[in-house]
Amino acid sequence: MKGVILISGSGSNLQSIIDNAEEIDLDIQAVISNKEEAYGLKRAQDANIPNHTLNHTQFSTREAFDQQLSQIIDQYNPGIIILAGFMRILTAEFTQKYLGKMLNIHPSLLPKFTGLNTHQRALDAGESEHGVSIHFVTDELDGGPIIAQSQVQVLKNDTAKSLSKRVLIEEHKLFPKVIHCFTQGRLSLKDNRAILDSQCL
Repeated sequence: MKGVILISGSGSNLQSIIDNAEEIDLDIQAVISNKEEAYGLKRAQDANIPNHTLNHTQFSTREAFDQQLSQIIDQYNPGIIILAGFMRILTAEFTQKYLGKMLNIHPSLLPKFTGLNTHQRALDAGESEHGVSIHFVTDELDGGPIIAQSQVQVLKNDTAKSLSKRVLIEEHKLFPKVIHCFTQGRLSLKDNRAILDSQCL
């Protein structure tokens, strides 16, 4: 299945997807970043994947940015759009256009800790468990139907950095598995619910 991956940063999840692309039946058509300095762009270049930078600071509105982003995506006619650390709030018009084919990874056990700084917030809240969620993207920030989660135990001496490292290990294992379910046609979004093998998740 043709796919486009959106990033904003180092691209470690992008790398895990690149490394597993053949096994998960994914043909990565392009990588798009909203930040020119994103190391993930180099990862794409090293893998000979077309890549684009769309600097959000050069647009006066979110709508204008999303419209340009959509034009780039549509050049590749992807069956799946993967948000792998893409740190932008998307407009309702954009999310509606790609509803059911856009997946996001978020470093918390949603619905807990939407938004940023999830690891420190989990520590501050005294959580005993933390982790990662993968969900369909809707117009609600980090609020789309959850497809899968993976948990890690919060240790007494954890810092945000140490906790994030263990969560990242789970991210790299879980995201390719979920993407594979989608590329196989086993995973879909129906009536705002995530459906896997005809069962509601």
